[in-house]
Amino acid sequence: MNIKFYNSLSNSLEDFHTLEKGKVSIYVCGPTVYNYPHIGNMRPVVIFDILRRFLTYVGYDVTYVSNYTDVDDKIIKAAKQEGKSEKELADYYIAEFEKSVAEIGSISPTIKPRVTEYMDEIIAYIDNLVKIGAAYEINGDVYFRVNKIKDYGILSGVNIEDLKVGARVEENSLKESPVDFALWKRTDEGIKWPSPWGEGRPGWHTECCVMIDAIFPNHLIDIHGGGYDLKFPHHENEIAQSEATHQNKIARYWMHNAFINIENEKMSKSLGNVIYAKEVIARYGGPVTRLVILNAHYRQTVNFTDETIKEAQQIIQRLQSAYKQAALKLQTNKIDINEGQPLFIDKFLEALADDLKTANALSEVYDVLRRLNLQIRSRETDFNLLNNLFKTLTDMFYILGLDISYVVFDSEISLLYEQYLISKKNKDFAKSDEIRDFLIEKGIM
Repeated sequence: MNIKFYNSLSNSLEDFHTLEKGKVSIYVCGPTVYNYPHIGNMRPVVIFDILRRFLTYVGYDVTYVSNYTDVDDKIIKAAKQEGKSEKELADYYIAEFEKSVAEIGSISPTIKPRVTEYMDEIIAYIDNLVKIGAAYEINGDVYFRVNKIKDYGILSGVNIEDLKVGARVEENSLKESPVDFALWKRTDEGIKWPSPWGEGRPGWHTECCVMIDAIFPNHLIDIHGGGYDLKFPHHENEIAQSEATHQNKIARYWMHNAFINIENEKMSKSLGNVIYAKEVIARYGGPVTRLVILNAHYRQTVNFTDETIKEAQQIIQRLQSAYKQAALKLQTNKIDINEGQPLFIDKFLEALADDLKTANALSEVYDVLRRLNLQIRSRETDFNLLNNLFKTLTDMFYILGLDISYVVFDSEISLLYEQYLISKKNKDFAKSDEIRDFLIEKGIM
């Protein structure tokens, strides 16, 4: 299968070739854990989960890493406001984030590193940048020399001279250049660590470089991902540090997802339309929330509106109903639902192989749904075909992360269903209705 992804580094669609045959390494920037995740935080959670599932399904061994930034000025401020330690605050919001990840149907990453677990490595990494002349210290703060990187701006397209012109006047006028960025911050407030430059904490842009170095021994990965807003300055500064340290750009492929809008407006605190993920999922359910995200290509804006949510609700209901009916018909006819083979899945996989075109993949899901419904309603059902279509939907749901379920018959349910059919045949409608209502309550009918 020819797999292509849009590489933000080259701004072009490229054939996907891995560094190591049969294996894929993915690193996605995770949240800064000082509050509940908003719905926008769930987009990379969904998109890169599907990327991982798809690559795994077609045969790759995938290592998927996503970090937690558990040291930051925002965390220190929030911890003080809530009367907690930084660790207590971070632990709480990490648990809340992971709850939303599970509820929206995503698999937990292979590795979930925390910045505070890598402080020795971060200090050593910064120290090396100072020693090779790529960074310098001023009064306990350490800055990266941006002018040491000839192609700075290669990912985001920013121009150093334009940055200098637009740079705001800073309190620290001792920096060699206004575009140089902080690697280490001296501080007397909040959580801090001893270092060669005094007590302090790291700047934001170094942590991912260090964790990638520590987790992936080649210091180079296949895919680095995150939201579009991370291209500059975060990912640009990661590349700069990696070029200085390892003479590489960290990843061969850089993938960025676009934003989520609420009723055609960008989410922002100033507009007061920031919505927590847990609120959306609690109200509409994980599959509906996820489907709204999947209806747009990951590089296009997703719009959460009453209309898009209602449409997703209707689709999930149709998928759930047909899936349950197919499972019911197969099991009541003594068909082993574990022996089906996926049919009509090639175009579905091809859609995802073409830069994760999830909307096109969903079109293939609906085509299989149509075929499945024909077999469910037919008086001359081809049970082999029905079973294969059922397996096809099962695989599609797995790859897309849609948590759509069916009931597996045990001996008690099988007996009840047979009694239901007998009562109905004997026109004992009181009995058949009683059993039917029980089976409906259990989600079987």
